[in-house]
Amino acid sequence: IAHIYCEDVFGIMGENFTFPVKVDVEAVDQKEMDITWKKNKDKVAEREGQNEPTYFGPLRNRTVLTENGSLTIVKLEKDDAGAYELQYWDFVEERSLNFVLVVLDPLPKPKISCNTSDRKLVLNCTANFQGPLNYTWKLSNSPQSYQNQEFSILLEDVDTTANATCIIKFSETERSSEIPLIQCLP
Repeated sequence: IAHIYCEDVFGIMGENFTFPVKVDVEAVDQKEMDITWKKNKDKVAEREGQNEPTYFGPLRNRTVLTENGSLTIVKLEKDDAGAYELQYWDFVEERSLNFVLVVLDPLPKPKISCNTSDRKLVLNCTANFQGPLNYTWKLSNSPQSYQNQEFSILLEDVDTTANATCIIKFSETERSSEIPLIQCLP
């Protein structure tokens, strides 16, 4: 019996990416586990028991097999996208985890626009990106942050000496843009 598991995972071009492997801890503790990683059916990395890993193919110089069986690819390239499979023996049965790696373009710098309506200053943050982004606003005169793509302040509460910063985040990567609030006022 083979247990099959599949997950779509996303990495950003130029960054390091580690597959999110959740392997049975008892099997890992014994450190005798045989592990094979494949990309589109071609071997990428292999480790037998406690031996040093062996690396294969075009990813040979850019991959690291960790002790817990996860694979890290250094400096992702567009060509690294594809179907990956981790095969391991957990002393009871052979198991496999399947991943489809999608390599996204680098995170762009966000764009901030602002306008006034209903006695409020409304700031909007946008970024042209293929994946779901987390947005955070920070004001230079406030310790609080606001988790939203749009942020508004009552006009009478606007500190004209303050700056607003929009931070976008995807996975572990962040980019930000800043605007002086006085620039947004009519």
